[in-house]
Amino acid sequence: MGPAMAPISLRESIRAGLGATLGLVIVGLFVLAPTVDLRLGLYLVAPFGATSVLIFAVPNSPLAQPWSAIVGNTLAAIVGVAVCLTVSEPSLRIALAVGIAIALMSLARAVHPPAGAVAMTAAMSPDAIHELGFRFAITPVATGTTLLVLIAWIYARTTGRRYPFRQFEEQNVQGTSDQPPAERLGLSEAELVDILQRYRQSLNLGVEDLARLIGAAELQAASHQTGAMTVTDIMSRNLITVGPDTTLFEVADLFERHRFTSLPVVGPGGEFVGVIFQIHLISQAAREGLKHDRSFIPAFRHMLGREQIKPTIARDVMQVRGPRAAATTPLSALLPMMADGEVDAVPVLENDRIIGIVTRTDLIAAMARSAVRET
Repeated sequence: MGPAMAPISLRESIRAGLGATLGLVIVGLFVLAPTVDLRLGLYLVAPFGATSVLIFAVPNSPLAQPWSAIVGNTLAAIVGVAVCLTVSEPSLRIALAVGIAIALMSLARAVHPPAGAVAMTAAMSPDAIHELGFRFAITPVATGTTLLVLIAWIYARTTGRRYPFRQFEEQNVQGTSDQPPAERLGLSEAELVDILQRYRQSLNLGVEDLARLIGAAELQAASHQTGAMTVTDIMSRNLITVGPDTTLFEVADLFERHRFTSLPVVGPGGEFVGVIFQIHLISQAAREGLKHDRSFIPAFRHMLGREQIKPTIARDVMQVRGPRAAATTPLSALLPMMADGEVDAVPVLENDRIIGIVTRTDLIAAMARSAVRET
Protein backbone atom coordinates (compact mmCIF):
# COMPACT_ATOMS: atom_id res chain seq x y z
CA MET A 1 0.00 0.00 0.00
CA GLY A 2 3.04 2.28 -0.05
CA PRO A 3 3.78 4.92 -2.72
CA ALA A 4 4.54 3.57 -6.18
CA MET A 5 6.24 6.76 -7.40
CA ALA A 6 9.98 7.32 -7.18
CA PRO A 7 11.02 10.09 -4.76
CA ILE A 8 10.72 13.62 -6.18
CA SER A 9 13.20 16.34 -5.20
CA LEU A 10 12.07 19.35 -3.19
CA ARG A 11 13.17 21.61 -6.04
CA GLU A 12 11.03 19.76 -8.59
CA SER A 13 8.05 19.75 -6.22
CA ILE A 14 8.33 23.51 -5.76
CA ARG A 15 8.82 24.00 -9.52
CA ALA A 16 5.63 22.09 -10.30
CA GLY A 17 3.54 23.76 -7.61
CA LEU A 18 4.75 27.25 -8.48
CA GLY A 19 4.08 26.62 -12.19
CA ALA A 20 0.50 25.51 -11.56
CA THR A 21 -0.05 28.53 -9.30
CA LEU A 22 1.28 30.97 -11.88
CA GLY A 23 -0.68 29.32 -14.70
CA LEU A 24 -4.01 29.48 -12.90
CA VAL A 25 -3.36 32.98 -11.56
CA ILE A 26 -2.55 34.32 -15.02
CA VAL A 27 -5.54 32.62 -16.64
CA GLY A 28 -7.87 33.58 -13.76
CA LEU A 29 -6.81 37.22 -13.58
CA PHE A 30 -6.58 38.09 -17.25
CA VAL A 31 -8.87 35.75 -19.20
CA LEU A 32 -11.19 33.45 -17.26
CA ALA A 33 -13.05 34.73 -14.21
CA PRO A 34 -13.17 32.65 -11.00
CA THR A 35 -16.97 33.08 -10.96
CA VAL A 36 -19.40 31.61 -13.47
CA ASP A 37 -20.03 33.88 -16.47
CA LEU A 38 -22.90 32.49 -18.54
CA ARG A 39 -22.87 35.44 -20.94
CA LEU A 40 -19.38 34.99 -22.39
CA GLY A 41 -18.48 31.61 -20.91
CA LEU A 42 -15.11 32.96 -19.78
CA TYR A 43 -14.77 31.36 -16.38
CA LEU A 44 -12.61 28.78 -14.63
CA VAL A 45 -13.84 25.22 -14.27
CA ALA A 46 -12.62 22.71 -11.68
CA PRO A 47 -11.00 20.29 -14.19
CA PHE A 48 -8.40 22.95 -15.02
CA GLY A 49 -6.85 22.18 -11.62
CA ALA A 50 -6.37 18.55 -12.65
CA THR A 51 -5.01 19.60 -16.05
CA SER A 52 -2.48 21.81 -14.21
CA VAL A 53 -1.29 18.83 -12.18
CA LEU A 54 -0.43 16.95 -15.36
CA ILE A 55 1.11 19.69 -17.51
CA PHE A 56 3.18 21.24 -14.71
CA ALA A 57 4.05 18.23 -12.51
CA VAL A 58 4.41 15.43 -15.10
CA PRO A 59 5.09 17.26 -18.40
CA ASN A 60 6.67 14.14 -19.93
CA SER A 61 3.52 12.07 -19.63
CA PRO A 62 1.66 11.34 -22.89
CA LEU A 63 -1.48 12.24 -20.95
CA ALA A 64 -0.15 15.78 -20.43
CA GLN A 65 0.83 16.64 -24.00
CA PRO A 66 -0.91 19.51 -25.84
CA TRP A 67 -2.87 17.19 -28.14
CA SER A 68 -4.10 15.11 -25.21
CA ALA A 69 -4.97 18.13 -23.06
CA ILE A 70 -6.64 20.38 -25.63
CA VAL A 71 -8.33 17.75 -27.80
CA GLY A 72 -9.22 15.54 -24.83
CA ASN A 73 -10.83 18.33 -22.82
CA THR A 74 -12.65 19.74 -25.86
CA LEU A 75 -13.99 16.36 -26.98
CA ALA A 76 -15.19 15.64 -23.47
CA ALA A 77 -16.92 19.03 -23.30
CA ILE A 78 -18.75 18.36 -26.58
CA VAL A 79 -19.85 14.93 -25.34
CA GLY A 80 -20.91 16.36 -21.97
CA VAL A 81 -23.02 19.07 -23.62
CA ALA A 82 -24.63 16.61 -26.08
CA VAL A 83 -25.56 14.17 -23.33
CA CYS A 84 -26.77 16.96 -21.03
CA LEU A 85 -29.12 18.24 -23.73
CA THR A 86 -30.56 14.81 -24.54
CA VAL A 87 -30.67 12.79 -21.29
CA SER A 88 -32.78 14.00 -18.40
CA GLU A 89 -31.97 11.47 -15.67
CA PRO A 90 -28.93 12.89 -13.72
CA SER A 91 -27.13 9.66 -12.80
CA LEU A 92 -27.44 8.19 -16.27
CA ARG A 93 -26.45 11.51 -17.81
CA ILE A 94 -23.24 11.71 -15.80
CA ALA A 95 -22.29 8.08 -16.44
CA LEU A 96 -22.92 8.31 -20.17
CA ALA A 97 -21.02 11.59 -20.51
CA VAL A 98 -17.90 10.22 -18.85
CA GLY A 99 -18.03 6.82 -20.54
CA ILE A 100 -18.55 8.15 -24.06
CA ALA A 101 -15.87 10.80 -23.51
CA ILE A 102 -13.35 8.14 -22.53
CA ALA A 103 -14.16 6.06 -25.61
CA LEU A 104 -13.82 9.02 -27.99
CA MET A 105 -10.61 10.25 -26.38
CA SER A 106 -9.08 6.81 -26.75
CA LEU A 107 -10.00 6.66 -30.44
CA ALA A 108 -8.56 10.17 -30.98
CA ARG A 109 -5.34 9.27 -29.09
CA ALA A 110 -6.13 12.18 -26.78
CA VAL A 111 -6.64 10.54 -23.38
CA HIS A 112 -6.47 13.24 -20.68
CA PRO A 113 -7.82 12.23 -17.23
CA PRO A 114 -9.17 15.71 -16.33
CA ALA A 115 -11.38 15.47 -19.43
CA GLY A 116 -13.52 12.96 -17.56
CA ALA A 117 -14.20 15.71 -15.04
CA VAL A 118 -14.96 18.12 -17.91
CA ALA A 119 -17.67 15.76 -19.22
CA MET A 120 -18.98 15.28 -15.70
CA THR A 121 -19.04 19.04 -15.05
CA ALA A 122 -21.16 19.57 -18.16
CA ALA A 123 -23.50 16.72 -17.24
CA MET A 124 -23.96 18.10 -13.71
CA SER A 125 -24.65 21.68 -14.84
CA PRO A 126 -27.83 21.57 -16.94
CA ASP A 127 -28.71 25.23 -16.28
CA ALA A 128 -25.31 26.48 -17.45
CA ILE A 129 -25.26 24.12 -20.43
CA HIS A 130 -28.73 25.15 -21.59
CA GLU A 131 -27.49 28.75 -21.50
CA LEU A 132 -24.12 28.18 -23.20
CA GLY A 133 -24.85 25.15 -25.35
CA PHE A 134 -21.90 23.86 -27.34
CA ARG A 135 -20.09 27.16 -26.73
CA PHE A 136 -19.07 25.53 -23.44
CA ALA A 137 -16.58 23.43 -25.44
CA ILE A 138 -14.94 26.61 -26.83
CA THR A 139 -15.24 28.90 -23.82
CA PRO A 140 -14.25 28.09 -21.21
CA VAL A 141 -12.88 24.60 -21.97
CA ALA A 142 -10.78 24.84 -25.17
CA THR A 143 -9.75 28.44 -24.47
CA GLY A 144 -8.70 27.77 -20.88
CA THR A 145 -6.89 24.53 -21.70
CA THR A 146 -4.96 26.15 -24.57
CA LEU A 147 -3.87 29.05 -22.37
CA LEU A 148 -2.68 26.69 -19.63
CA VAL A 149 -0.73 24.62 -22.18
CA LEU A 150 0.96 27.75 -23.56
CA ILE A 151 1.92 28.90 -20.07
CA ALA A 152 3.23 25.41 -19.22
CA TRP A 153 5.33 25.43 -22.41
CA ILE A 154 6.91 28.79 -21.53
CA TYR A 155 7.36 27.86 -17.87
CA ALA A 156 8.98 24.52 -18.69
CA ARG A 157 11.51 26.16 -21.03
CA THR A 158 12.43 28.80 -18.43
CA THR A 159 12.84 26.26 -15.61
CA GLY A 160 14.93 23.67 -17.43
CA ARG A 161 12.21 21.12 -18.29
CA ARG A 162 10.99 19.99 -21.69
CA TYR A 163 7.34 20.46 -22.69
CA PRO A 164 5.94 19.24 -25.02
CA PHE A 165 8.04 16.08 -24.82
CA ARG A 166 10.50 15.00 -27.51
CA GLN A 167 9.30 13.20 -30.60
CA PHE A 168 11.23 10.19 -31.87
CA GLU A 169 12.03 11.81 -35.23
CA GLU A 170 12.98 15.18 -33.71
CA GLN A 171 16.41 16.61 -34.59
CA ASN A 172 19.19 16.24 -32.05
CA VAL A 173 21.22 19.07 -30.51
CA GLN A 174 23.52 19.04 -33.55
CA GLY A 175 20.56 19.72 -35.82
CA THR A 176 20.71 16.34 -37.58
CA SER A 177 18.18 13.51 -37.67
CA ASP A 178 20.44 10.95 -35.95
CA GLN A 179 19.32 9.83 -32.53
CA PRO A 180 21.47 11.14 -29.65
CA PRO A 181 24.36 8.72 -28.92
CA ALA A 182 22.77 7.44 -25.72
CA GLU A 183 19.58 6.56 -27.61
CA ARG A 184 21.06 4.70 -30.58
CA LEU A 185 19.68 1.37 -29.48
CA GLY A 186 19.36 -0.47 -32.77
CA LEU A 187 15.59 -0.37 -32.25
CA SER A 188 13.20 1.32 -34.65
CA GLU A 189 10.32 3.54 -33.62
CA ALA A 190 7.88 0.76 -34.56
CA GLU A 191 9.71 -1.71 -32.28
CA LEU A 192 9.65 0.75 -29.38
CA VAL A 193 5.93 1.35 -29.94
CA ASP A 194 5.40 -2.43 -29.93
CA ILE A 195 7.18 -2.68 -26.55
CA LEU A 196 4.94 0.02 -25.10
CA GLN A 197 1.80 -1.68 -26.43
CA ARG A 198 2.91 -5.13 -25.33
CA TYR A 199 3.36 -3.97 -21.74
CA ARG A 200 0.36 -1.62 -21.91
CA GLN A 201 2.44 1.46 -21.19
CA SER A 202 1.35 3.65 -24.11
CA LEU A 203 -0.41 6.04 -21.74
CA ASN A 204 2.56 6.29 -19.38
CA LEU A 205 5.57 6.73 -21.69
CA GLY A 206 6.31 8.28 -25.05
CA VAL A 207 8.51 6.50 -27.59
CA GLU A 208 11.33 9.02 -27.17
CA ASP A 209 11.22 8.70 -23.38
CA LEU A 210 11.37 4.91 -23.63
CA ALA A 211 14.46 5.23 -25.86
CA ARG A 212 16.06 7.57 -23.34
CA LEU A 213 15.36 5.20 -20.45
CA ILE A 214 16.72 2.16 -22.28
CA GLY A 215 19.79 4.14 -23.31
CA ALA A 216 20.34 5.36 -19.75
CA ALA A 217 20.02 1.81 -18.42
CA GLU A 218 22.58 0.57 -20.95
CA LEU A 219 24.96 3.39 -20.00
CA GLN A 220 24.53 2.54 -16.33
CA ALA A 221 25.29 -1.11 -17.03
CA ALA A 222 28.36 -0.11 -19.04
CA SER A 223 29.55 2.05 -16.16
CA HIS A 224 29.90 -1.05 -14.01
CA GLN A 225 33.05 -1.79 -15.98
CA THR A 226 34.78 1.06 -14.15
CA GLY A 227 34.24 -0.65 -10.81
CA ALA A 228 34.85 1.58 -7.79
CA MET A 229 37.03 4.09 -9.65
CA THR A 230 36.44 7.77 -8.96
CA VAL A 231 37.39 10.88 -10.90
CA THR A 232 40.45 11.24 -8.66
CA ASP A 233 41.92 8.16 -10.32
CA ILE A 234 41.94 9.62 -13.82
CA MET A 235 41.65 13.43 -13.63
CA SER A 236 44.35 15.82 -14.83
CA ARG A 237 45.78 17.75 -11.91
CA ASN A 238 48.47 19.98 -13.43
CA LEU A 239 46.05 22.42 -14.98
CA ILE A 240 46.53 25.36 -17.28
CA THR A 241 43.90 27.97 -16.40
CA VAL A 242 42.98 31.45 -17.58
CA GLY A 243 41.27 34.39 -15.91
CA PRO A 244 37.93 35.92 -16.90
CA ASP A 245 39.72 38.90 -18.48
CA THR A 246 42.14 36.82 -20.56
CA THR A 247 41.85 37.80 -24.21
CA LEU A 248 40.84 35.23 -26.77
CA PHE A 249 44.19 35.91 -28.46
CA GLU A 250 45.90 34.39 -25.39
CA VAL A 251 43.30 31.62 -25.14
CA ALA A 252 43.85 30.65 -28.78
CA ASP A 253 47.60 30.64 -28.16
CA LEU A 254 47.17 28.20 -25.25
CA PHE A 255 44.90 25.93 -27.30
CA GLU A 256 47.50 25.81 -30.07
CA ARG A 257 50.49 25.33 -27.76
CA HIS A 258 49.02 22.61 -25.51
CA ARG A 259 46.56 20.95 -27.95
CA PHE A 260 43.80 21.32 -25.38
CA THR A 261 40.09 21.10 -26.18
CA SER A 262 39.06 22.96 -23.02
CA LEU A 263 40.47 25.54 -20.61
CA PRO A 264 39.14 26.22 -17.09
CA VAL A 265 38.51 29.86 -16.16
CA VAL A 266 39.27 30.85 -12.55
CA GLY A 267 38.64 34.05 -10.65
CA PRO A 268 41.21 36.20 -8.81
CA GLY A 269 40.80 34.11 -5.66
CA GLY A 270 41.29 30.84 -7.52
CA GLU A 271 37.58 30.00 -7.56
CA PHE A 272 36.20 28.20 -10.60
CA VAL A 273 33.96 30.46 -12.73
CA GLY A 274 33.61 28.65 -16.05
CA VAL A 275 35.24 26.74 -18.87
CA ILE A 276 36.11 27.56 -22.48
CA PHE A 277 35.83 24.81 -25.07
CA GLN A 278 37.49 25.05 -28.46
CA ILE A 279 34.01 25.15 -29.99
CA HIS A 280 33.59 28.57 -28.36
CA LEU A 281 36.51 29.86 -30.44
CA ILE A 282 35.01 28.30 -33.56
CA SER A 283 31.70 30.05 -32.85
CA GLN A 284 33.46 33.36 -32.27
CA ALA A 285 35.42 32.92 -35.48
CA ALA A 286 32.22 32.17 -37.39
CA ARG A 287 30.76 35.42 -36.15
CA GLU A 288 33.86 37.18 -37.46
CA GLY A 289 33.56 35.42 -40.83
CA LEU A 290 36.60 33.15 -40.43
CA LYS A 291 36.41 29.62 -41.85
CA HIS A 292 37.39 26.66 -39.69
CA ASP A 293 40.15 24.62 -41.32
CA ARG A 294 43.52 23.12 -40.39
CA SER A 295 45.05 26.56 -39.92
CA PHE A 296 42.09 27.72 -37.88
CA ILE A 297 43.85 28.48 -34.58
CA PRO A 298 46.81 30.42 -36.10
CA ALA A 299 44.45 32.31 -38.39
CA PHE A 300 42.14 33.06 -35.50
CA ARG A 301 45.04 34.37 -33.45
CA HIS A 302 46.12 36.54 -36.36
CA MET A 303 42.59 37.89 -36.71
CA LEU A 304 42.37 38.68 -32.99
CA GLY A 305 45.73 40.41 -33.14
CA ARG A 306 44.54 42.97 -35.64
CA GLU A 307 43.98 46.38 -34.05
CA GLN A 308 40.63 46.96 -35.70
CA ILE A 309 39.12 43.87 -34.01
CA LYS A 310 37.65 44.73 -30.61
CA PRO A 311 39.31 42.44 -28.03
CA THR A 312 37.06 39.63 -26.80
CA ILE A 313 37.83 38.18 -23.39
CA ALA A 314 37.24 34.81 -21.76
CA ARG A 315 34.18 35.87 -19.79
CA ASP A 316 32.42 36.74 -23.08
CA VAL A 317 32.47 33.16 -24.39
CA MET A 318 33.03 30.85 -21.41
CA GLN A 319 30.42 28.30 -20.36
CA VAL A 320 29.23 29.08 -16.85
CA ARG A 321 26.70 26.32 -16.40
CA GLY A 322 27.43 22.68 -16.94
CA PRO A 323 28.11 19.43 -15.11
CA ARG A 324 30.68 19.42 -12.33
CA ALA A 325 32.18 16.67 -10.22
CA ALA A 326 33.80 16.19 -6.83
CA ALA A 327 36.92 14.18 -6.11
CA THR A 328 34.80 11.30 -4.84
CA THR A 329 32.39 11.22 -7.81
CA PRO A 330 32.38 7.71 -9.34
CA LEU A 331 33.34 7.44 -12.99
CA SER A 332 29.96 5.89 -13.70
CA ALA A 333 28.35 9.28 -13.01
CA LEU A 334 30.39 10.92 -15.78
CA LEU A 335 29.15 8.62 -18.54
CA PRO A 336 25.69 10.19 -18.98
CA MET A 337 27.24 13.66 -18.69
CA MET A 338 29.49 13.12 -21.70
CA ALA A 339 27.53 10.62 -23.75
CA ASP A 340 25.43 13.13 -25.67
CA GLY A 341 28.41 15.06 -27.04
CA GLU A 342 27.48 18.38 -25.42
CA VAL A 343 30.26 18.21 -22.83
CA ASP A 344 33.91 17.48 -23.64
CA ALA A 345 35.26 17.87 -20.12
CA VAL A 346 33.96 17.99 -16.55
CA PRO A 347 35.76 20.16 -13.96
CA VAL A 348 36.46 18.61 -10.56
CA LEU A 349 35.82 21.05 -7.70
CA GLU A 350 36.59 21.21 -4.02
CA ASN A 351 35.11 24.13 -2.07
CA ASP A 352 34.44 25.97 -5.34
CA ARG A 353 38.09 25.68 -6.39
CA ILE A 354 39.11 23.54 -9.35
CA ILE A 355 41.43 20.68 -8.46
CA GLY A 356 41.30 18.73 -11.68
CA ILE A 357 39.48 18.09 -14.94
CA VAL A 358 38.28 14.90 -16.64
CA THR A 359 38.01 14.88 -20.42
CA ARG A 360 36.12 12.47 -22.64
CA THR A 361 39.49 11.03 -23.68
CA ASP A 362 40.34 10.33 -20.02
CA LEU A 363 37.04 8.52 -19.55
CA ILE A 364 37.39 6.39 -22.70
CA ALA A 365 40.94 5.43 -21.72
CA ALA A 366 39.81 4.41 -18.22
CA MET A 367 37.00 2.23 -19.58
CA ALA A 368 39.33 0.66 -22.13
CA ARG A 369 41.85 -0.24 -19.41
CA SER A 370 39.06 -1.69 -17.28
CA ALA A 371 37.80 -3.80 -20.18
CA VAL A 372 41.32 -5.11 -20.85
CA ARG A 373 41.71 -6.12 -17.22
CA GLU A 374 38.42 -8.04 -17.30
CA THR A 375 39.50 -9.98 -20.39
